[in-house]
Formats: sequence, structure tokens, C-alpha cells
Amino acid sequence: MRKVVLYHIMSLDGIAHQHQEGDWLADDGPQLLPYLGRVIETQDDVLLGRGTFDDWSGYWPKSDFEPFASFINGTRKHVVTSSALTQDWANSTPVTTSVTDYVTELKQGPGRDIGVHGSISLARTLLRARLVDELRLVVAPAVVGRGSRVFDGDMLQQWRLDDLERGKNGTLLLNYGRAT
Repeated sequence: MRKVVLYHIMSLDGIAHQHQEGDWLADDGPQLLPYLGRVIETQDDVLLGRGTFDDWSGYWPKSDFEPFASFINGTRKHVVTSSALTQDWANSTPVTTSVTDYVTELKQGPGRDIGVHGSISLARTLLRARLVDELRLVVAPAVVGRGSRVFDGDMLQQWRLDDLERGKNGTLLLNYGRAT
């Protein structure tokens, strides 16, 4: 069975998206991009929420930021939405049915890991449904205070720390698997 792998960048206080501009994730040196590369090299499908799709579809097709640009532009993107996609981005498929049913079926099909990048509301939905199998977290050494959190609300779950790297400026690269 395929695994759903949630990749997110967040602050020490769990903020994954700050509503105001601020550079709270400083590039932590040589570990960050290779870590991202290791995360995406196992994925051949990506789940995106509609807001992330709309934001990213205008940026990534023109970007040369590697290794992510080639990956996200060439990978099958499953976009959770309630309306037709208005942006044209290669390999994008709208998901208009139950996301939990869709992901459950996708996990049982052929292929490699299924990534979740960005898409905070979608990530929360998949976590609550216990469809996320692994967490790949980049935790920046900053307290942001306000913003959106991936881990928010009523979702007690147990995770097992499988790997930890520490960047030179204190960023943590954490790999967790589902404990049970």
C-alpha cells in the first residue's frame, strides 16, 4: 500500500503559514535542500488544496528553484476543489468527490508515495481521517505568534520519531512515522 507523506515547514510554535509577511525561515545551510530532495524523490503523486494550487500554478511552472520546480511541474497533482480549475498546470486533476474516499483509493493503487505539500486545510482533513502515514517536518527556530497551524484542533495522535537532523542555525528536520 502506498504511503501519504505530509511535508511542512513550520515555526517552533507550530505556525505553518503566517498571514503577514516575515522571514522566519532563514535558509539553514546545506541540509535543507537535500532534505527536500529526499522527501520528494519517493513521491509520484501530490495532493493539493485549491488555494495552494491557485497560488502555486502561477509560480512553479516558471520557477527554476530546484529540486522542487522539476518535481512539482512533472508530478501528477490531485487538486481538492469544489469547482473547475481555472489555471492550466500540467498533470493536474480536480478531485470533487469525498477527499477521504479518493485518498483511500489512491493509496491502494500502484505507485510510490503520495505527497501533501502546503495545503493546510487538506492536511488537517487527512490527519483527522488518519490517512497520513509519515510526517516530514522542517521546524524553524522562530516563534511567530499568529498564523495557521497544521496541527490544530481535536486530533490526538501518536507518532514515532524515525530520524532527526539539526541544521547549523537550529532548524530541525524531523521524520515521523505513525506509532500505531
